[in-house]
Amino acid sequence: MVLLVFIFSQASYIYLFELPQIKIVDTASLTSASVTLSNSRLSYRAGVASGTSGSSIVTIDSSANADNDTNHLFPSDSVCFTDSGMNGCIGSTAYSVANIISSTSFNTASSLGNNLEATGYAVASQSGSFTISFVTTSVVPLDGDILVTIPMADSANGNNGIPDTNSSLATNGFDLNAIAAADISSTGCTDGNWNTTETISAGSGSTDHTIRVDRQTTSCAAGTTVTVTIDSSPGIVNPAPITSGHTQGSADTYTINIKTRDGSDNTLDQVDIKVAPVEAVLVSATVDESLSFQVAGVSSSTSTCGQTTDITTTAYSVPWGTIAATSTFYEGSQQLTVSTNADAGYSVKIEENDQMGINGTTCDSPAADTADETDSPACIKDTVCGAVSCSESSGYYWTNASSYPGLGISLANVDGTDASWLYDSTSEPCTTTGGGTSTNFCSRQIADQQAGNTKGTIMTNAAQVNSKDIYVCYRLAISGTQPPGYYYNTVKYTATATF
Repeated sequence: MVLLVFIFSQASYIYLFELPQIKIVDTASLTSASVTLSNSRLSYRAGVASGTSGSSIVTIDSSANADNDTNHLFPSDSVCFTDSGMNGCIGSTAYSVANIISSTSFNTASSLGNNLEATGYAVASQSGSFTISFVTTSVVPLDGDILVTIPMADSANGNNGIPDTNSSLATNGFDLNAIAAADISSTGCTDGNWNTTETISAGSGSTDHTIRVDRQTTSCAAGTTVTVTIDSSPGIVNPAPITSGHTQGSADTYTINIKTRDGSDNTLDQVDIKVAPVEAVLVSATVDESLSFQVAGVSSSTSTCGQTTDITTTAYSVPWGTIAATSTFYEGSQQLTVSTNADAGYSVKIEENDQMGINGTTCDSPAADTADETDSPACIKDTVCGAVSCSESSGYYWTNASSYPGLGISLANVDGTDASWLYDSTSEPCTTTGGGTSTNFCSRQIADQQAGNTKGTIMTNAAQVNSKDIYVCYRLAISGTQPPGYYYNTVKYTATATF
């Protein structure tokens, strides 16, 4: 009886006094929780079929890989090549994708330095920062922590910087990319009270990656916003698509778990957050190469090249009409306009088929370019400008219609600075004369095909231009002994863009 009373009293004590002291911890959900990927693009991982050292063409396998075509490989992507063991980029060399040839081949911008293994892989890793944010539900005590769990592939290569893949979402995940404590920062609840030497554990086999951020000095109150950031350098590598059942354009969705824990690693609160990396979209358009060149007439009484025009020209003629006065300058101009999207710009050159021959007949002495009015047949020669002779490639001021008659041209900018020389140039040999730059007409001959001259450049720019204009200013003078008749030649402009 005494023994029975003793046992009953001990059981009553435990039931009435001890059991109420044992507390069961209920976990709640962390609120306002989110994970933001700075780069949500799935990584690219394809099997290599062929690639030869010295060549820039890579052909990929078309089946049984994360990527079986080049749909998600874009120009300028950085791609490297691995061996069959996925042990990292061969030679640590990355190549830039130049262009996509077909659904199973692409060009690299530079030639391959090695023969590629037919059992290896072509990978274009996509990495970035993770920004993990939530509001605490329970107090995180001193010596408590935040534990972030990031899924990884069932693989031994989950921390080598190469994108992982597997047959299903359950067995695939992110590559930790050797991130270190210095890549992780935490804010909220007094930033400095989060341990800056976070514990990072790379997953292995079926174990996921974990990042633990310890609380020190003080606790973190409930209802506080906390943010954990994993920076983008080097950043965690996004998975490649799963190898079975993935549809391009449909995200592969993964779960990241966030816990707050006490000092004994008991879970206080937690939340599962979904992240959904997906293929990016290449938005492309082809802009045709363009070159617009226009020749326009200029009305009489227009100021061009410091002179007033005497005639009205058209896009296809410089009609001097009947020359009534000798040893007198006659002025006429055309306006040239150029637009091009060529990266290396453009040039406009000028040439004539011959000097102005009577009735268009060929002028004598073409090799020496010395035809004049005394030749048979007669010609209006190209001017020699002055005491220092000008040519199709070198100018000289032309101010004397009596001593140096003939045909010549000069240039003036209308919009921009594309004229190859200027009528009012003060550099040698076109120096300023007594009347100042307003009477200075730095002139050249038009390149003569009959004489074998090289086309002369009159307009140029080394970049893209939009509606740049110059005046081509024609000047004519004849001597008193020029035989009567109808004189003409043909002038051609050639506009060339360099793409």
